[in-house]
Order: sequence, then C-alpha cells, then structure tokens
Amino acid sequence: MPTSHLFAPVPGDLPEEWVEVLEARASVRIERIVSRGHSSPPGFWYDQDEHEWVALLRGEAELELLDPPERIRLRAGDFLQIPAHRRHRILWTSRETDCVWLAVFYR
Repeated sequence: MPTSHLFAPVPGDLPEEWVEVLEARASVRIERIVSRGHSSPPGFWYDQDEHEWVALLRGEAELELLDPPERIRLRAGDFLQIPAHRRHRILWTSRETDCVWLAVFYR
C-alpha cells in the first residue's frame, strides 16, 4: 500500500489554496489543504452541507464565523469543529510558513 506525507511538498507558486483529497467515501471526505497567505474573498462565506472538523498542523490563521459572530485565531496543533451551515471564512493565513490543514467533512 503506498504511503504519503501530510507535509509533502506543494508547488512553489500557489495562486490558490492547494486542496488534495486524501480519502472520500459516501459520508466522509478527508482533505489536506495548504494555504500561503490566502484568505476568503471579501463578502464570501463558506456555507457547507457537511460538518467540518479541521486541524491546523502548521502555520497560523484566523477564521471568522457567524451565528453567533466569532473570530478564532489558530496556531499549529489547534483544531476546530464547524457544524454544517455555520457560515465561516478565512480572514488570513501566514505567509512565511505554509498553513497545512487536515480537514474532515462528514454528514
């Protein structure tokens, strides 16, 4: 069985976040996401049908959530549960160090 690594290299130029689906089944999807200074566009909010458990493995970031309004700063090792349909966005991610996220989406 082949193996991979959560800190495997990504392209040097990342105009958008790097998203890699590590596993997908009927009710669960696991993704590795790499951000490098990325943020959500102004006025954009994620509003997902799935619950999301997300861990920041490397880097720093700040999220904004609604209902109730909340800002959460994440550092390497922090994780967060975002219920389905809780609107959220990425305010900023570190530029000096790639942000490596492990995200689990499930129903």
